[in-house]
Amino acid sequence: MIEYLPQRIFADTEREPFAGPDHPIRKATREVAFGPAGWTPERAAKVAQLFNAMAPEWHTRGTRDRMQPLVDGLERGGVDGECCVELGSGTGFGTELLQGRFRYILAVDLAIEMLRLAPAEWGTRLLADAARLPVRDGVVDALVHVNAFLFPAEAERVIAPGGALVWVSTLGDQTPIYLSAEEVASALPGSWRGVASEAGWGTWCVLRRSAAAG
Repeated sequence: MIEYLPQRIFADTEREPFAGPDHPIRKATREVAFGPAGWTPERAAKVAQLFNAMAPEWHTRGTRDRMQPLVDGLERGGVDGECCVELGSGTGFGTELLQGRFRYILAVDLAIEMLRLAPAEWGTRLLADAARLPVRDGVVDALVHVNAFLFPAEAERVIAPGGALVWVSTLGDQTPIYLSAEEVASALPGSWRGVASEAGWGTWCVLRRSAAAG
């Protein structure tokens, strides 16, 4: 079950239409989330190539309106703890906002050029495929996705009892890598519940396993 909270933070400027349901990355997002064969070495290589090419201008995307969903989701979703793994961390503007909530932050990206441009003081940077994280079972208090692909089996494996999956779409349903809160919950193994809302230009949800939800 997902509880929808009222929107509390509104964007300062109007959001421009960006990526609709026919966007090719939208299709890939669904294939990866709902099909075990959706993530292949070939697809991983193409995604890495795409984001390596965008790395030099990526810093221009970290605007206040774009990052409000992460700020709001962490606060109203009650997300904090010892260990946070951020997937698709890019050049670090999401990582910066995680500071102070966690003792240890692992910022993971598939694109080496993104990590090269991320400030070293914001968490530990790691070049890795999020489909196969070098992380022990059940140790992650928060697995944070900001416009990042969902790998349901891996999320279920690494998230600690009582831990949270944070799903942020900075442009809402115009985000290329987008799933609704219900789709995220249905893709995850087992039963999950949580809260969701809108903030700035985007949407967010925070999900926990039903047996561990308070």
